Parts: sequence; structure tokens; C-alpha cells
Amino acid sequence: MSGILAMNAPRTLEIRGLGKSFGGIQAVKDISFDVRPGEIVGLIGPNGAGKTTCFNLITGFYTPSAGQVRFGGDDVTARKPFHMARLGIVRSFQKTNILKSLTVFENVLTGHYMEARQPLWRTFFPGRAVRETERTVRESAEKIVEVMGLAHRMDTPASVLSCGELRLLEVALALAAKPEILMLDEPAAGLNSLEARQFGEILRTLLDGMVRSVLIVEHNMGLVMGVSDRIVVMHFGQKLAEGTPAEIQANPRVIEAYLGGGKKA
Repeated sequence: MSGILAMNAPRTLEIRGLGKSFGGIQAVKDISFDVRPGEIVGLIGPNGAGKTTCFNLITGFYTPSAGQVRFGGDDVTARKPFHMARLGIVRSFQKTNILKSLTVFENVLTGHYMEARQPLWRTFFPGRAVRETERTVRESAEKIVEVMGLAHRMDTPASVLSCGELRLLEVALALAAKPEILMLDEPAAGLNSLEARQFGEILRTLLDGMVRSVLIVEHNMGLVMGVSDRIVVMHFGQKLAEGTPAEIQANPRVIEAYLGGGKKA
């Protein structure tokens, strides 16, 4: 599979001592970890552990009370979300942002707005450059739809998609922004076991040219354990553990705090 990612030098996302307080409540405290090129990192923890807040801090939706976010060695702490997206850090959301009245293809096409936008006068006098951009954007949208396993739904209105197909379309919209790091916030929510397994298979293929790395928040342990190279566990806003899926599954502190008090296979 040939990719669509721009061929800039691979960059590491570094989170150092990240913290956030809301009044007297410490939602995130002293979180540090890396997301390196070529890997999928899972971020897990019980409800209220601070995972989504951590996402919001990394992507500029919240301003940290402490700590730093670096990307490729550059300090990008508290950059605005649209700046982060232009840098190549793009996230999905728990709540759908699909345009239900549009088809699958049209939804993904709208996700290319940063690449496709033109000056107003170009609308009335489109030249070769505009036509070439339109062709490139349409080809990119078609490719993303195919990679996400939705080619048979290309011209289907989003309003009639299943829950699983909508989740795939949400990721396709994020891919349309051509991220270097794709950040997914509970992408398997509402999926059955078969859909979650299929989603995991697709997710691994994205590292083959679509994205350089993935950071995923997920409650589906089968999915996150199956696709992640490393896992970071949060508990009460702090990092409880970090390691491979096997190491996390065998960690007594994680078992006690998150996995239910018994060792998981």
C-alpha cells in the first residue's frame, strides 16, 4: 500500500511533566511518556483517570498548568488545535463529527479543506493549479475510504451507516488532514467484538504510509492489547505504569487498579 503521508523526517512526540488543575482538582499530574515513529501507544485507565484531559492538553484544547509538549524537539506546548493539526498532530473525538446528510466520500472530501481551500478569485477563474489540487484531493479521499474498508459504501449517505462503519468514517476524516501522529479517543466505543477486531487490523495497516504513529485512548482491552506496541496506564490523573502489553497485563498494580483484580490472559 502506497501512503499519502508527506515525507518529512520522522518526529517523536514527547510529553514531559504534564499537569492540569481545575480549581482545586488535579485532573492530570506529572505525566511523561513518548510516542515514537512507527509505533502505536495505548493510553488506558479507569473512567475519570484523566486520559481525555491528557489528550486535550497535548492537542491544545487545554492549556497545561505544568509541563511541556515537544514534537520533533520543538516546544509546542499550548499551541492552538489548528496549529497542532498543521504540525501533523490530529485527533478524533468521542462524539461523532460526521455530516450525516453527506455520503462517505463527500465526508472525507470535506476533511481535506486545509489542502483544498483556494482564494475567492480562483473560484471564478480556476486554472491548472486548482484543477490539479481538486484531482489530488479526490484521489486522496478515495484512497482513504478504501484503506478504511469503506469502498463499498463510497456513495452511501452517512445517515444509514452502522455504528462500526461510522467509527471507521470518523478515523477516515482524521486521516484526511494527513496527520503524522493520529490520536484516537475511544474509537471502538459501541463496536461489537468482530467490529473491534476488524478495526484493530485496519489500524495496524495505517503505519504503512498513512501515519507515522498512533496514540489511542481505549476501554476495549482486547483491541488496545492487540494493537499497541507500548501502553501507558493512568490512575487518578497520574501515570501508574508503562510497558509492553505483556508487561502491563502482568503488572500487579495495574491488575489491582484497572483490570479487575485477576490476571488477564
